[in-house]
Amino acid sequence: MEHLQNAHPHILVIGDLMIDHYLWGGCERISPEAPVQVVDIAKETTVLGGAGNVINNLVALGARVSVAGVIGDDENGRELLAMLDAIKVNTKALVVQENRKTSKKSRVIAANQQILRYDQESKDAISNTSIERILSACESVFESFDMIILSDYGKGVLTETLAQGIISQARSLDKKVLVDPKGVEYAKYRGAHLLTPNKKEAIEATGIEINSDESLESALLWLKEKCRLERSMITLSEDGIAIYDEGVKRFPTVAREVFDVTGAGDTVIASLAFALSAGMSIDESAKFSNLAAGVVVGKIGSATVTLDEIVTYESSLHQSSSDAHIKSFDEIGQIVNYCRSNDNRIVFTNGCFDILHVGHVKYLQEAKSYGDILIVGLNSDASVRELKGPSRPVNTEDDRAYILAALDAVDYVVKFSEETPYELIKMIAPDVLVKGGDYEGKKVVGTEFAKELRLVDFVAGKSTTKTIEKIKEEPKC
Repeated sequence: MEHLQNAHPHILVIGDLMIDHYLWGGCERISPEAPVQVVDIAKETTVLGGAGNVINNLVALGARVSVAGVIGDDENGRELLAMLDAIKVNTKALVVQENRKTSKKSRVIAANQQILRYDQESKDAISNTSIERILSACESVFESFDMIILSDYGKGVLTETLAQGIISQARSLDKKVLVDPKGVEYAKYRGAHLLTPNKKEAIEATGIEINSDESLESALLWLKEKCRLERSMITLSEDGIAIYDEGVKRFPTVAREVFDVTGAGDTVIASLAFALSAGMSIDESAKFSNLAAGVVVGKIGSATVTLDEIVTYESSLHQSSSDAHIKSFDEIGQIVNYCRSNDNRIVFTNGCFDILHVGHVKYLQEAKSYGDILIVGLNSDASVRELKGPSRPVNTEDDRAYILAALDAVDYVVKFSEETPYELIKMIAPDVLVKGGDYEGKKVVGTEFAKELRLVDFVAGKSTTKTIEKIKEEPKC
């Protein structure tokens, strides 16, 4: 996943743009005029909604984004345009249509409960003139796009004429179009690369009740054949993602906690497009999208996800290879900042960990019990020789790091070549610094940067030195 850090694909998003508007307050009384709550508004916030949430997700991942669609010549339209400009989205293919209302959905929230929503919007199909202007604006720059997303919220922008015009242009240039569909008339999406309906949407569109592996395959095949897709896909909420390519493949979900599924579909299509544009296979992209969705559903409201969040989340699940848990000095700095922003308690310890034994494992398990994230500083081969003599280490630093990173108790391993991990501890500033019980009464390097020092007793009779001695004592055949 590391190569995605340098990926900045250019992705075009076409669809229904809207503003999600929130009025936050408290309620302590009922109106004397009518039996309704009186909300004292404390703050007001706005975020991009609809296709705008797809855009927000792409920008958060590091993509360059252009947008095509229609807004009204009104205050909401000007506000939406300013929001897009603020995140550096190219809006040259955004059309202003007279007498059309820009979508704005206002929600009144009291004590974290939504008690009212009111909408201002137009839902009729956009004009033929607007369609022609969008197609013309896209055609001149289509070559520059790595991927196209159609984000349909059923507000009239993605008419069959516009959708088919975009798909036709894309196919002529061998560009992929991903579609987040709406409604049951999927014919307008025919010729796309794939659609991303959820299970409920797929049932309504295909008329197939999805309640078994066989019915799931039937629905996937129906979508692929009827819509002339290169491959078909259905998102299955807590059951992950199913894709039909040359056969059915299922990718299980990786969400640990679900607070809110709002906008999860936007995150799936954005992360899928990002990964495919960056050269990942469909299987890798599906797994990446599952991880992104797993992060987002752990947040409240329409949310976005960054690559750092996905990498950290994957590492926390220990579903990645050991390599993903071995970090450089700079990389661990970024991870620490992210962990702090999520109020994670960071634990640090260090050592040579030459021949891993039960004493090491129990020590690390106890260290992890003091917090949420355990970072292990690992002495390089050169620093081990300085400490232990020329015959050590038995295992190279790369081997030792890989084995440590495979342990459930260990979240990250960072190699250091200095005599002590002073600079590493200074940068991490852990909540808890852990050392062995033999440091009782001794000065511990880096304690001034940690909030707390914990000493852990070693398991009696277990050490690398004793293991080596035992090996030497074994009779040779």
